[in-house]
Amino acid sequence: MDESTGPTAVTSAEQSSELLGHPPDVRLLIVNCDDFGMYPAINAAVIESVEEGIASSCSLMVLSPAAKQAVDLLIRRPQVPFGIHLTLVSYFPSLPWEPLTDRERVPSLLDPAGALFPPTPAGRTALLDQARPDEVALEFRAQIDVVADAGLTPTHLDFHCLADGGRDDILDLTVELASEYGLAVRVWLEPARRSMRQRGLPVTDNDFLDSFSLDIEGKAARYAQLLRDLPAGLNEWAVHPSLGDEESRAVDGGWLVRRTDYEFLTSPQAREVLQQEDIRVIDYRTIQHVWSQGTNLR
Repeated sequence: MDESTGPTAVTSAEQSSELLGHPPDVRLLIVNCDDFGMYPAINAAVIESVEEGIASSCSLMVLSPAAKQAVDLLIRRPQVPFGIHLTLVSYFPSLPWEPLTDRERVPSLLDPAGALFPPTPAGRTALLDQARPDEVALEFRAQIDVVADAGLTPTHLDFHCLADGGRDDILDLTVELASEYGLAVRVWLEPARRSMRQRGLPVTDNDFLDSFSLDIEGKAARYAQLLRDLPAGLNEWAVHPSLGDEESRAVDGGWLVRRTDYEFLTSPQAREVLQQEDIRVIDYRTIQHVWSQGTNLR
């Protein structure tokens, strides 16, 4: 997002919000907490941000170290909407993550040392240069199935560190998996979101916000201004709350981004601005319903 100019709105004729049954002038906002399961301080902050703050849903990363704790939290809170943060990269060099699929079945997803690639520009490029669609589908299916096997019902699929999957064919196979499992997909880049809207599938109408793109200094004021400037239509923010405790600081170089997200999401100011601006915060359940109908009719 270009912070100097603010969000760019689309015309009402293009708005996905109307597919969800809302008038064209209504401002809808999904506030989705990414990286649920990464470590315990994130898990605690995500739950608090949804239950007591303005966040409306979260995305579970099943490869990460605290995923079991996150799953247990969701089992005890069936009212919390969540998606699956599909993961093909290993975030922390000191604590490598492993694919759920046997390595012998997904060699194209691994680096020369047999590990998942790091989410650096070079790592993502190397992964996307060699990843085979059939092996990506195997791993994605394994990640979806482990959630289903736990008795949980997700609402959507999205991607960790690979915007829209990183490749057209990866996005296409993810949309196919979503159709199979009755889920929506977060799509936020052009031309993919235009293509989805042409198929009658709702995606964000306006510029997508990743909270890592915001300056830490003055972030609360920036968030409040972004809410005041929110365009009509369907909007989405990907936020990354964490408690920012000692554990966070020891393992995560982005802990302060996450801590400042948490502070705003759970602040009285956030709720006050939403009420003042008459912004409707929604989650992926309504979107999932439209997607499951639309993809099944293809």
